[in-house]
Amino acid sequence: MACSIVQFCYFQDLQAARDFLFPHLREETPSKSTNWEDDGWGAWEETEPQEPEEEGNSCKTQKTSWLQDCVLSLSPTNDLMVIARGQKAVFLVPKWKYSDKGKEEMQFAVGWSGSLNVEEGECVTSALCIPLASQKRSSTGRPDWTCIVVGFTSGYVRFYTENGVLLLAQLLNEELVLQLKCRTYEIPRHPGVTEQNEELSILYPAAIVTIDGFSLFQSLRACRNQVAKAAASGNENIQPPPLAYKKWGLQDIDTIIDHASIGIMTLSPFDQMKTASNIGGFNAAIKNSLPAMSQYITVGSNPFTGFFYALEGSTQPLLSHVALAVASKLTSALFNAASGWLGWKSKHEEEAVQKQKPKVEPATPLAVRFGLPDSRRHGESICLSPCNTLAAVTDDFGRVILLDVARGIAIRMWKGYRDAQIGWIQIVEDLHERVPEKADFSPFGNTQGPSRVAQFLVIYAPRRGILEVWSTQQGPRVGAFNVGKHCRLLYPGYKIMGLNNVTSQSWQPQTYQICLVDPVSGSVKTVNVPFHLALSDKKCERAKDMHLVKKLAALLKTRSPNLDLVETQIKELILDIKYPATKKQALESILASERLPFSCLRNITQTLMDTLKNQDLESVDEGLLQFCANKLKLLHLYESVSQLNSLDFHPNTPFSDNDLAVLLRLDEKELLKLQALLEKYKEEKTRTTTVRFSDDKDGVLPVKTFLEYLEYEKDTINIKKISEEEYVALGSFFFWKCLHGESSTEDMCHTLESAGLSPQLLLSLLLSVWLSKEKDILDKPQSVCCLHTMLSLLSKMKVAIDETWDSQSVSPWWQQMRTACIQSENNGAALLSAHVGHSVAAQISNSMTEKKFSQTVLGADSEALTDSWEALSLDTEYWKLLLKQLEDCLILQTLLHSKANTSTCKVSSLQAEPLPRLSVKKLLEGGKGGIADSVAKWIFKQDFSPAILKLANKERDAENPDEPKEGINRAEERWLNLLHLAYKQFPCSLELDVLHAHCCWEYVVQWNKDPEEARFFVRSIEHLKHILNAHVQNGIALMMWNTFLVKRFSAATYLMDKVGKSPKDRLCRRDVGMSDTAMTSFLGSCLDLLQTLMEADVSRDEMQVPVLDTEDAWLSVEGPISIVELALEQKHIHYPLVEHHSVLCSILYAVMRFSLKTVKPLSLFDSKGKNAFFKDLTSIQLLPSGEMDPNFISIRQQFLLKVVSAAVQAQHLAVKDGESSEEAPTTPFGKDQDWPVLAVDLAHHLQVSEDAVRRHYVSELYNYGVDHLGEEAILQVQDKEVLASQLLVLTGQRLAHALLHTQTKEGMELLARLPPTLCTWLKAMNPQDLQNTDVPIATTAKLVTKVIELLPENHGQYGLALHLIEAVEAISLPSL
Repeated sequence: MACSIVQFCYFQDLQAARDFLFPHLREETPSKSTNWEDDGWGAWEETEPQEPEEEGNSCKTQKTSWLQDCVLSLSPTNDLMVIARGQKAVFLVPKWKYSDKGKEEMQFAVGWSGSLNVEEGECVTSALCIPLASQKRSSTGRPDWTCIVVGFTSGYVRFYTENGVLLLAQLLNEELVLQLKCRTYEIPRHPGVTEQNEELSILYPAAIVTIDGFSLFQSLRACRNQVAKAAASGNENIQPPPLAYKKWGLQDIDTIIDHASIGIMTLSPFDQMKTASNIGGFNAAIKNSLPAMSQYITVGSNPFTGFFYALEGSTQPLLSHVALAVASKLTSALFNAASGWLGWKSKHEEEAVQKQKPKVEPATPLAVRFGLPDSRRHGESICLSPCNTLAAVTDDFGRVILLDVARGIAIRMWKGYRDAQIGWIQIVEDLHERVPEKADFSPFGNTQGPSRVAQFLVIYAPRRGILEVWSTQQGPRVGAFNVGKHCRLLYPGYKIMGLNNVTSQSWQPQTYQICLVDPVSGSVKTVNVPFHLALSDKKCERAKDMHLVKKLAALLKTRSPNLDLVETQIKELILDIKYPATKKQALESILASERLPFSCLRNITQTLMDTLKNQDLESVDEGLLQFCANKLKLLHLYESVSQLNSLDFHPNTPFSDNDLAVLLRLDEKELLKLQALLEKYKEEKTRTTTVRFSDDKDGVLPVKTFLEYLEYEKDTINIKKISEEEYVALGSFFFWKCLHGESSTEDMCHTLESAGLSPQLLLSLLLSVWLSKEKDILDKPQSVCCLHTMLSLLSKMKVAIDETWDSQSVSPWWQQMRTACIQSENNGAALLSAHVGHSVAAQISNSMTEKKFSQTVLGADSEALTDSWEALSLDTEYWKLLLKQLEDCLILQTLLHSKANTSTCKVSSLQAEPLPRLSVKKLLEGGKGGIADSVAKWIFKQDFSPAILKLANKERDAENPDEPKEGINRAEERWLNLLHLAYKQFPCSLELDVLHAHCCWEYVVQWNKDPEEARFFVRSIEHLKHILNAHVQNGIALMMWNTFLVKRFSAATYLMDKVGKSPKDRLCRRDVGMSDTAMTSFLGSCLDLLQTLMEADVSRDEMQVPVLDTEDAWLSVEGPISIVELALEQKHIHYPLVEHHSVLCSILYAVMRFSLKTVKPLSLFDSKGKNAFFKDLTSIQLLPSGEMDPNFISIRQQFLLKVVSAAVQAQHLAVKDGESSEEAPTTPFGKDQDWPVLAVDLAHHLQVSEDAVRRHYVSELYNYGVDHLGEEAILQVQDKEVLASQLLVLTGQRLAHALLHTQTKEGMELLARLPPTLCTWLKAMNPQDLQNTDVPIATTAKLVTKVIELLPENHGQYGLALHLIEAVEAISLPSL
């Protein structure tokens, strides 16, 4: 119980307040631009030249010491803090918030900030935060609101609300305000102490003004009500009461820096005569009545400390016109609506009143009576003690001087405290901590005596960064703390204004006498000082006790080999301690020691117990006696349990599977099924879990930890709030040896029951151990027998199962066990414990039935049996339901543990995340789709193909499901069997369409987290296509589009329309949030989704809406609605609108796939088409209809022909790279589209001639030399005559290249033999347009023959074609 410093509040953002008050200290942080284009080119030129090094260092120092240059004030109720500098101020208010560690703490946040100056050039010099008491009956004595009083260099004193609203302003003297101080009401401690009035004192360089507290309180309340009503209605006019104040002109003193208003003091007759003699001499007259005087002390120079006495009643208090002062500010911009509420008639008169300063009353002269003259010493501050008897003064010599206020003398001095900040702490003695052993030892020996009060002086030396606490008047230093060099010590010296001798007793608010603000750590601290530190060492038993406690702590830390000697010393120390509270503290530290063995702890506690019992009952503290007794009982329990665990215990009975079946009431088939399930579960769990070393400390618990976990209350032992791991450790200490058959179960249960542990608590501990040690339990089946025995013994305890329990209701005892099994994530252990619980419950129920049957008369046999059967069947149904749920959960968890090693592709970080463990409770709270959702997450993690799910589902119809399939290895066969078993266990929840829907949704959710993983989206569309029911398929696709796709799709559209080509990677990442490659795949998948959506809309009319069933064991599921149910609630789509989006998606996909340029996708649509994009697909939109503008059709045709050319070019490059031309080329994320077919389909929707697209496709095929594909494509062309003309030109280009560009001798001779018409036509051809010039002449001959077949004989170019046949034949002859 030493002096301590405690943090009780933090700053949320103190740097923001600093930056507002000191703009030059603001740290310039460069803004992170997402795009280099946003940065200006002139940014480098605007940087200021680097400051000199000295200025930089001073600025760095000011960043930490800035609080020393501010005016700072904190409300004593800690509900407001003001930081001001110059003309600006920041009001900070406390808020309860959670810290980074999750702990709730109070933080100061900026409530208001702004400028307070009204007149030009005035600055803040002093500030106070005064809490005002509430006048409501329900909250008498509590703070209602806080008023901020601010003094300025102009002489004005202004009063504000917490929101910065000005209430009133007073100009009481035309000099700067040096200091504001406040005194609030305190109940006199003794009848002879004069009751002090509340007041606000204002110090000027040559005057002091004191405002009566009651007058100020009433005026502030009236002004606040006035402001509220004016803001609400604008026409209220209430005259506030005037302020009563006194103004004294201080004379015979050079300079004044600070002051203290002591209050009214009454002299004794001797002091009266002494004062009269000093002032008036030997013949001075003395009045019969003792005069009352107000005392003021100033610090400054000449004299260093001045004492002033103002005789009460010598002057009348002055009255200030508050209404006039209020009006001068309440006509500001904030209250323009309330102009005229004080009764002025015109605005010009109002402005004139504002400019006119109020009248300043002259001061009453007050001469200094005496002082402490010291011409070289200059006082800096004075701080009055809470009981008004002492004052501490600081000076420029680095001294702190303690003054006796009544006698006017210095009684103590501290040296070496330059720039010191001082404050006081007053501590009231706690009567309950007194020594009750000797009632007649002193006047304060009994607990009914008055409380003593101690005062401590707190000195903060910023140059040394130390905070010291001194006992006054001549006491030692009782505390010292290193706190840093940039703090501020705040000592308000007042509490709540507006209280009296009645209201101050009703409720004691939480006030802080002293606070330390640390700007470096951003915290506010207070100092706690125990009362006993004020007592002298000779008379203070507490100080002696604390010395013994420190000695005990040092003894507990030593490592001594002689434990007996240590034990003896500890006993002597704890018996020498006098105070009961300190004795308890010492015993707690002994019991918490890790170095003392159990025997020492027991002996020490027993010795203390015996000593207390031998003392007189009146002098023994009952709390300490009860504490020792409780700890002894816990120590005896620890000793008994440790002895039972250390005994060698070997059960004689062997254990077999048949015994297990009888024990669990299962037949052979059921037992084999249970063992097979647990074996699979254990095998799969072993594959996934990491290596775990055996823990030899199971069942061992240190005595220190044991005592920390348990507490003894009213003859029962309870467990404190501890973590789950600690709970398991405590349970292991009690039951682990018993569950292994290494300790007597009967003896352990008897010991725990007799110690006071309830059966419910023991059952909870037993189950926590069983369910947490699953691996060890599954490896040792004999533990099931031990659990059965332990559970039977616990159930037979007195308060376990109530004998009066109604047989028609559920037993709370068994319900507790079922709840533990439901919540457990270790499904194997939970299933075994449920079987054991079911068996024990049936056994107890049968014994109760037999007992009831034996007590009934023979005539009522049948009725008794009926009752017992009903009770048994009701309880049995709950157990059977739980067993079925646990079995299902076990199978599902086994599946989720399994892992396929077939994946060769790169595993995403999203797929590497571990799956959450399952429990029956999680499945019951996961909604109808919870089971399918869990399996879908596992499928995503393994990345299985959708076809695998169908394969596993088909196995249930196979004749020999155990035979391995062709092409499937053992690992795949293993998890396929597990998946098949899950299908069989959950025929409704894992129905194929439901599972595909959840997989589809899971993949698209994961893709949305990382859009770069385009394969997730592709896989999602595959699952979507595998959904057979069109209603589900339609709903899932629509939800995917609305939730994840339409926003990115629209962003991609606008980006591509803006750049007019395939955008680069940087722009794609900026606008769409993915790379250009991923965006290409995204658009292709979007096209697949829209096409699937249209197909589902067509098919849904032919199908019925599916009925979503749930397994009988899971009918009680609650939670979020499933994905499939949401899908079935979706509206019908508007087919033409989806088709419209599909056309746009095809265009975007083509642009990205082939990196097309000079294409603006939205320019291919008219205004109606553009407006319909990105609207809800279920809404009816106005779409383009009728004939389209020929200009649009021309642009569309050019685009489609460009797409066909790009597709054929890509196909030709793929063929050149060695791929088969018959298969569609593949993209990085799957098979590509059949672009020629898609182009023809687009031509149909875009009102472009389909035949033109087909003809262009044939021409491009021949252009690239793929003549065999061209011949197949010709069959689909309708206008073959136009096509023949196009192919004729292409033939001419091939011959021109063969004859004119090869420049061979044979070619020249052949050219000379050709007809002149043909030669002229060939020379006009441009072979450079050919994409493939290496076409054999025989292939070209076939092309010419094909052209002649297509051309009619009356065609103008038919003769030219015949000449070409001759030329081709002539060219081919030399090669023969």
